[in-house]
Amino acid sequence: MADSVNPSKPIDTITLPWASDFHCHLRQGAMMETVTPMVEQGGVRTVLAMPNLTPPLTTAQMAYDYGKVLQQIAPKVKFILTLYLNPDLTPEEISKAAKMGITAVKMYPSGVTTNSDWGVVDLKMYYKTFHAMQENNMVLCLHGECPSDAEKGICILNAEERFLDTLRELHKDFPRLRIVLEHATIKAAVECVKSLGETVGCTITAHHLFITVDDWAGQPHHFCKPVAKFPDDRKALREVVMSGHHRFFLGSDSAPHPRKAKQGEKPAAGVFTTPILIPLLATLFEKLGCLDKLEAFVSTYGREFYQLPAANSNTAEGSITLVRTANSVPAAYNVAGSDVDGDTVVPFMSGQELAWQIKAD
Repeated sequence: MADSVNPSKPIDTITLPWASDFHCHLRQGAMMETVTPMVEQGGVRTVLAMPNLTPPLTTAQMAYDYGKVLQQIAPKVKFILTLYLNPDLTPEEISKAAKMGITAVKMYPSGVTTNSDWGVVDLKMYYKTFHAMQENNMVLCLHGECPSDAEKGICILNAEERFLDTLRELHKDFPRLRIVLEHATIKAAVECVKSLGETVGCTITAHHLFITVDDWAGQPHHFCKPVAKFPDDRKALREVVMSGHHRFFLGSDSAPHPRKAKQGEKPAAGVFTTPILIPLLATLFEKLGCLDKLEAFVSTYGREFYQLPAANSNTAEGSITLVRTANSVPAAYNVAGSDVDGDTVVPFMSGQELAWQIKAD
């Protein structure tokens, strides 16, 4: 059990079980070599790795092989592997994936975010796959947005809300299928998930707890999909985290891109938080007066939903200790093997100070 935290009493240290991040982009090539070791640096030892690579991870063997590469880079981290939902993902492949220890399938609507060109147009065509997932106790992770369509009145500001009926329908048709609405950004999504059954969970990112639309308009390093919305939406995200609702948990959606991809004519979507993740959240949770809710959000609720063993400071995985001290976020990180400015990755809150940092062993 981690040190208890009294939200009304100032403290200087917090001890938590290693955190679990149930949505993270670890990329491939030099970027993968750079950011994967940073998972532990940010206070995380269990991470769900996204499958939207090039090419995407569409078969059980591809996902398994990717996991082996990640494990070589960060041997102390547990990687939860995912498949990219695609027309060739048959019930037979789902059964094979489950036997190989692959936990989840990720659904990307076509064209809504990075490497989603292979994404879904019609979910009904995947109902046999969803049935197989339900029978094999796998998790369906949803990028919950509809593709932008001017004729239908859909744009990046309402695409998430327009998707919620799909979530309700999927839950109705597959009540035993565990479904995660990932990176919720709006009040309506929070209320929707709360209204559904125990098999529907929701991840919330660190950055969406900080920013609103004003923070990414004109700031490419805050631009992500789904985009941050309005102050009332951010308030709803903060309130559900502060309440300690057990079906809302950490999924950072940390998504690194080279600086040149973020600052080009069409900025890539993604905010990078991996190396500062738990100090970042501790800084915010203290500001919100809910440090006592931090452990459950980052170490407990997600593991319960994904049916993983409980995190415990006294187990072999051990714990992390956060200490109250100024923690300056680097301006940028060099991508492995390159000193070229275009091959750096800029973190969230670049150049700013956090109130907490992880104590070195």
